[in-house]
Amino acid sequence: MDHYQISIGSNPLPARGELSVLFSGEGKPYPLHRIGPVVHNYYLVHTVLSGRGTFEIDGKTYECGRGDTFFIFPDILFTYTADSDEPWQYRWIAFQGETAEGLLAGMGITPRHPVIHAADTRRLARLYRSVKLALERTEYPELADLEAGGLLRVMLKEYGMINAGRMTPQAQMPVPDIERQINQAIRMLSYQYSDRFSIEDLARKLGYHRTHLSKMFKQATGLSPMQFLLKVRMVRARELLSGSKYLSIDQVASSVGYPDALYFSKQFRKTHGISPTEYRSRNRPNSL
Repeated sequence: MDHYQISIGSNPLPARGELSVLFSGEGKPYPLHRIGPVVHNYYLVHTVLSGRGTFEIDGKTYECGRGDTFFIFPDILFTYTADSDEPWQYRWIAFQGETAEGLLAGMGITPRHPVIHAADTRRLARLYRSVKLALERTEYPELADLEAGGLLRVMLKEYGMINAGRMTPQAQMPVPDIERQINQAIRMLSYQYSDRFSIEDLARKLGYHRTHLSKMFKQATGLSPMQFLLKVRMVRARELLSGSKYLSIDQVASSVGYPDALYFSKQFRKTHGISPTEYRSRNRPNSL
């Protein structure tokens, strides 16, 4: 036993993909308790609630105390050691995921800058505790990863807020209001293409006059909002028509925002030079 106290919750079914928590815990080790030098194949983050210790990574040593959070990165050698007089008490979380490196780097958290400091750790401490409790629940273990993963994203946001001064220039650069609204318009048209849209509806939702919005939208995309929406709808229609699951023309039309299948067919022919039925016969895998 190398801790005065220790408690760990482990993910029974960690997912693969963007982000997934592996385990989370809290503890207070004995004086001079040491881990390393070792490497892990996952990310491991500690937030110090009290006491002191040292953290070594990438050839540098950091003195860490209350409010400091230090980050361990996959396949990078590290060591951390509790102080001889005031051994630290900390909470930790381990996670993996394809997007983790880019998310942390965007916050300015890298092996060269692996320590951040928060004047108040209460919110982070509550989040660590919530993650651990989520992993310890046994009634629905298959849902633990979803809850813990959601809490991890909130924690990453907190790390980013703490380290806002070191965020990458792209992340810090203020975005003009009109550019932000154009990006919002692009997202709305890209994801809500099956809804009934008019330029007046879009302009009203974003708080701009339709003429000004159309002008700025075309400058950003090369298309008017309605041309952009048509393009999105036609791309999705092609995907549905050439997919392995058979949908009627009415169903395809409705799925991409056209309640009138005849009007959809006219728009499709105008865009592609052939009818939806002809397109399907040429491109559907099992249509031969």
